[in-house]
Amino acid sequence: MPPFTLPTTMKIVHQLDPNSTTLTMEEAPLPKLSHPEDCLIQVYTTSPCVGELHWQVWYPSIVPADSPRVPGTEAAGVVVQIPEGDAAQASGFKVGDRVFFRVEPEQTGHLRQYSLARLSQMAHVPSTMGWIEAGSTALSSLTAWQGVFQHGILDSRAIFGDAAALEKNQKLGILITGASGVVGGWAVYLAALAGAGRIVALCNTLNTAYVKELGATETIDYKKESVAEWIAKDRATREVDFAFDCVGGSTLGTCWSAVRGGGVLLSITGDPEKEKPASSTKILANARWILVTPNGTHLQSIADLIAKERKCVTKVDSVLDFADFQQAFDKVEARKANGKVTFIPVHPSMVDTKLHHASAGLVLRPFLYVSIALFATPVKKGALPQIGAAVSPYGPIGKAEPRSKLSQDRELQEKLFT
Repeated sequence: MPPFTLPTTMKIVHQLDPNSTTLTMEEAPLPKLSHPEDCLIQVYTTSPCVGELHWQVWYPSIVPADSPRVPGTEAAGVVVQIPEGDAAQASGFKVGDRVFFRVEPEQTGHLRQYSLARLSQMAHVPSTMGWIEAGSTALSSLTAWQGVFQHGILDSRAIFGDAAALEKNQKLGILITGASGVVGGWAVYLAALAGAGRIVALCNTLNTAYVKELGATETIDYKKESVAEWIAKDRATREVDFAFDCVGGSTLGTCWSAVRGGGVLLSITGDPEKEKPASSTKILANARWILVTPNGTHLQSIADLIAKERKCVTKVDSVLDFADFQQAFDKVEARKANGKVTFIPVHPSMVDTKLHHASAGLVLRPFLYVSIALFATPVKKGALPQIGAAVSPYGPIGKAEPRSKLSQDRELQEKLFT
C-alpha cells in the first residue's frame, strides 16, 4: 500500500486541569514515533472510560503528574506509519491494517485524530467487526479476559478446544457482579464459552434475559436481595469457587459470603480486603484488586473469538460527533450511559455504522435507533475529505450543530427502550 498523505496538524482534546472534568479542543502537530514499538494510527473510533478524568488525582502512582492529559485509552483505526526494524516486520502489522487497542493510562490517549499505539498493544480488527464495535471493545473485553482467565481460575484454552481445560472449567462455579455491564457482560460470555459449570449473574430483573443469553445459568436480582441473602438460603449448593466483582462497595463486601473457603475473589473496582465484613473469618486463596494491562496477544485472542463466534457483546449506548466531547464525558462521568459512548474523529462517511455481530436486537436497539438519526444529518457543503485530512465530522470542530430531530428521536428512544 502506498504511504498515506498526512496532514501537519490535527484536532486533539485536552484536560487542562487534572482537578476539573472540563475539556478543551485544540490544534496540535501529529505525534511522532518515539518508542521502538510505536505505530501512528488514524483514529476512526474511540470511547471514554468512567473515572478516567480523575485518574491523575486518584492514582498518582499509576498516572504521573507529567502524563499528557488526553483522554481515551482505547480506540480503533488504520495504521498509517510503523516503526522501522525487525520487530515491526515480525509483528504481522503493516500500513493500512485495521487495528484496535488499549494503551497504558500514562500514555497519551486517543481523543485525537491521529494517535500512537505500540505493536504489543494492538490486534487486528476481524472482518466481521465494524468500527463502532472495534473502538468500544478493547478495554471492557480485555478487563474481562484478564479477570476471568489470567488472574482468575478458568482456563482460556477450553474456548479453543482443549478438552482437559474444559473438563476443569466444568467443575467450577463463578459469580459475576454487574453482569449486565460492559465488563460484566463480557465476563459472563467468556466464562460460558470456556465451559464454566455454573455462572451466577448479579443484575436486575430487566437484564435477566440478556445475561442468560450471554450464558448465565443462575441470576440474582440485586433489587430484591443481596448476594449474602441469596447464598444464605442454600449455602451448600450456592457457594462458588470464584467471584469476579464489577460493582464494588457493599456489593463487593457481600461477595465474601459467596466464595467458599480457599476460593478466589477479584474486583476491578477496589481492594476486597477493605470491604471484608468484620464478622467474616473466611480465608481465601486470593482476594485482590486487579487492573487491566494492555496486551495485544490477549486482544487478538478476543478478536479471533469474535470472528469465530460471529458475535461481539459490547454494549454501545450512543455514537457522538467528535465536537460533542464534553457532553459525552459528562454523560459517562454521571454514569448515565447504558454501555459505551463512541466518538468518530474521522468523517462519518469513512465509518460503517452498522453493528455487525453485537447482540443485535437485544441491548443494542437503542444504539441502532440513535445512529440512524445521527448519521442522517447532512454534512456541510464541500468536498468530502480524503483519508488523512484533518477535519471535523460536521464542519468546524468545537461548534456542535443543533439537532432537534435527533433530540426528538432520543426522547422517543427513551420511551421505547428504557
